[in-house]
Amino acid sequence: MLSTILILEDENKFGGLLSRIIEAEGYHVLQAQSARAGLKYMDSHDVRVVISDVKLPDANGVDLVKRIKDIHPFVEVINLTAFGSIKDSVKAIKNGAFDYIMKGDDNDRIIPIVSKAVEKADLQFKIHQLEKRLNHHHTFKDILGKSPATADAVLLAQKVAPTPTTVLLLGETGTGKEVFAQAIHEASDRSHKPFIAVNCSSFSNDLLKSELFGHVAGSFTGALKDKKGLFEEADGGTLFLDEIGEMNLELQARLLRVLEDGTFNRVGDSKSMKVNARIIAATNKDLNYEAENNLFRLDLYYRLAVFTIHLPPLRERREDIEMLAEHFLKEFSAKLNHKVKKMDEFFLNVLMHHQWKGNIRELRNVMERVVIIASSDTLTSDLLQFDFFSEDHDNFSSALNLAGLESQYIRKAMARSKGNKAEASRLLGIALSTLYRKLEEYKL
Repeated sequence: MLSTILILEDENKFGGLLSRIIEAEGYHVLQAQSARAGLKYMDSHDVRVVISDVKLPDANGVDLVKRIKDIHPFVEVINLTAFGSIKDSVKAIKNGAFDYIMKGDDNDRIIPIVSKAVEKADLQFKIHQLEKRLNHHHTFKDILGKSPATADAVLLAQKVAPTPTTVLLLGETGTGKEVFAQAIHEASDRSHKPFIAVNCSSFSNDLLKSELFGHVAGSFTGALKDKKGLFEEADGGTLFLDEIGEMNLELQARLLRVLEDGTFNRVGDSKSMKVNARIIAATNKDLNYEAENNLFRLDLYYRLAVFTIHLPPLRERREDIEMLAEHFLKEFSAKLNHKVKKMDEFFLNVLMHHQWKGNIRELRNVMERVVIIASSDTLTSDLLQFDFFSEDHDNFSSALNLAGLESQYIRKAMARSKGNKAEASRLLGIALSTLYRKLEEYKL
């Protein structure tokens, strides 16, 4: 599967047609009919390109470009419009849009433009990831959490780290599999050698083959010179294969050979090469089920699953949410030079009861966004997007809905301040006018 494209279009017919055209090229497509819904998607999905109509029900698509780029600087945005203007096109490009095109007139250009935007976004993400790895090496100290599930996963990882054993990390998207992989590498005797990571779902099969094993000049169109593969780059170190469940059966056979004897061939080369690279693989799929249904090689699964570690989703380790949120609060306050110091009780309660389908990655994105838009030193629930509250919370009973929680905290603040509304509004982190409105709304 190639990169994820998000289409923001409120016209169902056109949006559906555009989605089918882009999906036919092999991309994963998400659709939303409003800016708010689109931004929500981006909190929990690895979106690379956004195609946005200029006229959305709740936003101007040209202005939305800047909002998206402020929060997700490596995402590319393409504006679509039925009624273009030079003024809008200039503003869109100034705001950071990749392109500004007309519906109907530029239909033939959509796929080439999307392809180029994806290529640019993927390159930016790749460079960003490389820079992060150069600047910071994750260790077990970077794995935050006090829950038993987290402690168990860390203990297993610490035990296997000093060995040369292949490790398979299992868990939903956003649970921190790459952080675990790098921590295992840093705690091994290979830490002085490279840690190379590749997401197997980010490349077409042919391109992934070339990335992993390298190629010789002339082996295919565009192969102008010999190129080292990631196995060679990781020789003596660790190669982390993320989303390995997306690898096709031919590549799986090549990988099995490397795991068995350390040998492989560059694409187009008859000469075998030998490397000593430790493999850590990760997936959000049930590989045992995939193997039983002939979607994944059973022999490769057994080779990968020598030592398996399950990373629990965030909803199963709620004790860790506050610690992680505080960590991200400090990180983004410093990075963005915003003097945000704390979260109010209601804000934290909302975080604690959210389902976090995007796990730690979603929490990180949410915290970055609220720090950006916060206008005081305290994070409050009104900074969260409306769609954040529309989720069906399994852990909320009818007595613990958001209105109930909000009125409960207002009562506590009024009691603590002995009826002083100004003091109560300060404790709650809301404006005095908001408190008056809430007191009237809940008849307190």
